[in-house]
Amino acid sequence: MGRMLIEACLDAPDVELAAVFDRAGSPFVGRDAGELIGQPAGVTITDDIAAAVQAADCVIDFTLPEGTLTHLAEVERQGKAMVIGTTGFSAEQKARIAQAAESVPVVFAPNMAVGVNAVFKLLEVAARILDEGYDIEVIEAHHRLKVDAPSGTALRMGEIVARELGRDLETCAIYGREGVTGVRDEQTIGFSTIRGGDVVGDHTVLFAGIGERIEITHKSGSRVSYARGALRGARFLRGRRNGLFDMQDVLGLR
Repeated sequence: MGRMLIEACLDAPDVELAAVFDRAGSPFVGRDAGELIGQPAGVTITDDIAAAVQAADCVIDFTLPEGTLTHLAEVERQGKAMVIGTTGFSAEQKARIAQAAESVPVVFAPNMAVGVNAVFKLLEVAARILDEGYDIEVIEAHHRLKVDAPSGTALRMGEIVARELGRDLETCAIYGREGVTGVRDEQTIGFSTIRGGDVVGDHTVLFAGIGERIEITHKSGSRVSYARGALRGARFLRGRRNGLFDMQDVLGLR
């Protein structure tokens, strides 16, 4: 994602790549960020988070929850904006993001791709129509290096469907099945996770009825869609003083 974000910034005429930072000890620190994509960027990768944040108007973060919260604290201290594409946050960590958004503007979304957010909207409509007689399963696949499961996108899909059906995902979700599980409870929403190879990200929500199945699917062939969506989020935050937003806000889908 770092490479994709660097490339997307350099390709966007209205965006300036102000800084790139990595963890202390990274072999990339001290090198031109453009080396990662085969073209000069004129920006040296640093491990000085405070200096990097100071150089920018908006920080885009796709790291890990603990790192993101550390970066968010610096963004909050300096009064900058932030786009968060990191997933795997606990409820307490999400509450910390919401707290920070009271003083700085934040776009926080489980998936920045425009197409995925269009699917989120389609799921709202589908769930309202298919509210009786359909079993719901969420199936997702990602590369072998992804550390959280189910993906943040899959969970958001489940949340949307559960909300439209008047259910609580925390009580109706089933994460995997094994052994003699008994007859399927029609009120549950199932999740299946696949990890392997270099799969960028595939998500399907299956509405399985009697005599028919409806599948709403999104497949990512490249991370560039996430990077371009993140830049749209950064543009959306321009001029805003505070607030917590997601990509549905950015795309005007509320």
